[in-house]
Amino acid sequence: MIRTPVALIIFNRPDTTERVFQAIRQAQPQKLLVIADGPRIDRPNEAEKCAASRAVIAKVDWECEVLTNYSPINLGCKLRVSSGIDWVFSEVEEAIILEDDCLPAPSFFPFCQALLERYRYDERIMQISGNNFLQDRFNIKLKESYYFSKYGGIWGWASWRRAWKFFDVKMENWNELKMSDLLPSIFDSAAEQNSWTDVFDKVVAGVVDTWDYQWLYARWCQNHLSIVPKSNLVSNIGFRKDATHTKCKTSVSNLEVEDIWHITHPNSMIRNREADCYLFDTHYRSQPQPVTSAWLNKLKQGLLNHI
Repeated sequence: MIRTPVALIIFNRPDTTERVFQAIRQAQPQKLLVIADGPRIDRPNEAEKCAASRAVIAKVDWECEVLTNYSPINLGCKLRVSSGIDWVFSEVEEAIILEDDCLPAPSFFPFCQALLERYRYDERIMQISGNNFLQDRFNIKLKESYYFSKYGGIWGWASWRRAWKFFDVKMENWNELKMSDLLPSIFDSAAEQNSWTDVFDKVVAGVVDTWDYQWLYARWCQNHLSIVPKSNLVSNIGFRKDATHTKCKTSVSNLEVEDIWHITHPNSMIRNREADCYLFDTHYRSQPQPVTSAWLNKLKQGLLNHI
């Protein structure tokens, strides 16, 4: 049984919700917090799909405190996930967080729990990720079970209230930071800076309906690190047409997982710059950003300087 609270974010896909729930059921957390968005009124049958997804949670059959935060209306990815995680960290000091399409390996839960405990009071660390996107493409040559990164995926992750307090969904200080001399210190190259400046400009302009870029930005503003496992511990099974963003399969969809049961800790807390640079070149630089109706409308209105 897992002592660490687990948060599950669901919406309108009862089939993937069921698969992720069954993985959580195997871990048997003592506390489960469930976040759900409401149906969109212009989508036929979505209310039924949302209800079916929520019905999965009723299958809890182990000793577990279940807390729910269900929105009666649709808030969208940006506001529903961010407000939901706000609620999670108002209830608990630390949590393991999964979305309804992020299928974890069995060892993901004890891996996160052990590292949440180990780094609970070490403010240099803000996130524990379950993702490793560099498998079979980059030989990290690690003897240890994880490394430190300025990135760190959110398809299965864990963190603390002390870290989430820096999250700002509006990124209100972005324009000030962009004009300062501090911005180049965040990035390893001009290409990386230009790429992420473009992304953050879109986020602040409201043309990208998401929350995870803001979380990455919050970690960078604090100059803090994420933990990345040596092997991938969570597979995103949600790359399909009914997804919010991940509609087309990519090199990181449905990645295989490999358990980490025995954790060997690094001797030093130094960021793996080589891995981060390779990750940017192979994943973030080439990954197209989601195109939303708001983005298209603002483009037509000439409100974007560049895309």
